[in-house]
Amino acid sequence: MPFGQLVIGPPGSGKSTYCFGMYQFLSAIGRKVSVVNLDPANDRTNYEAALDIRKYIKLEDIMEEGGLGPNGGIMKAIEELEQNWEEFMEQIQGLGNDDYIIFDCPGQVELFTHHDSLKRLFLRLQKLDYRLVVINLIDSFYLTSPTHYISVLLMALRSMLQLELPHINVLSKIDMLSSYGNLDFNLDFYTEVQDLRYLLPLIEKESPTLLGKKFAKLNESIAEMIMDFGLVEFEVLAVEDKKSMIALLATIDKATGYTYGATEIGGDTIWAEATRQGGYLGNVADIQERWIDHKESYDQAERIEQEKAMREFEAENNRKLTPEEEWEEEIKKWEAEYGKMSGFKNQM
Repeated sequence: MPFGQLVIGPPGSGKSTYCFGMYQFLSAIGRKVSVVNLDPANDRTNYEAALDIRKYIKLEDIMEEGGLGPNGGIMKAIEELEQNWEEFMEQIQGLGNDDYIIFDCPGQVELFTHHDSLKRLFLRLQKLDYRLVVINLIDSFYLTSPTHYISVLLMALRSMLQLELPHINVLSKIDMLSSYGNLDFNLDFYTEVQDLRYLLPLIEKESPTLLGKKFAKLNESIAEMIMDFGLVEFEVLAVEDKKSMIALLATIDKATGYTYGATEIGGDTIWAEATRQGGYLGNVADIQERWIDHKESYDQAERIEQEKAMREFEAENNRKLTPEEEWEEEIKKWEAEYGKMSGFKNQM
């Protein structure tokens, strides 16, 4: 039974970076993983795609043939992919049932909020017994403004209702959050989508004009609707932070029902180390401490640790060998050049 992640999100949310990082991480823990590029505009992926939609459909060709702009071109390209899905699906199935597949989807918001082509493609994959989860990446920059935050909540809710699949909303680039500006509340307020009424005074302060007051009233109505549904919450991710990736992957595996293979349980040093050592494992409180409240202190401690490890490595390489180690090195060189010394070493 194949498993997969459908990676969506608006432009600039870090989808391709996430796909590459997740590909590296899954490979390291022993999963056989492939990345499929479903974005006809993405001609510079930072990963090697096992299957690329651009071999079949290119955005620039669609735009030229139909006289369309980039947005309309992407939507038209996905519609054409839907019409010719069987051939592309054969290529996906050719990756094998053991592959864990990451689908890098286009960043056109309409495709996962109200346009049906992408939804129908996902459902056809599901009918073929693919266990899928939607990973909706949203740049953590949007937490710095209450109106921006409510807008991404609305987009996330609409995507969940549209796609009708297991869905995990992820605040990406959390390691950059401190450079974006200060938050009005702790991080867990935003990840848990707590009482949004606390944002209303901030929205009114943000837009004190008459038009701004009407805008604030609109945001109040949207916030009430989001709270009434009670569906949206967020995971957090710093893609280059190993423990942050582990925490997110654990959530993803619960959503898909993935069962770990023997390779990961017995032979994976990264996964085993992270789950055994305890300490900071990427929950929201620890993310707040590591990347927001005390980022500079943690960065300095990591630099000191890296410098110490480098000094120890250099010292070990520069250490003078003992006579026994010199003898072993000479034997290795001789064997590399002339072959094994049959019985000679044992006789010595």
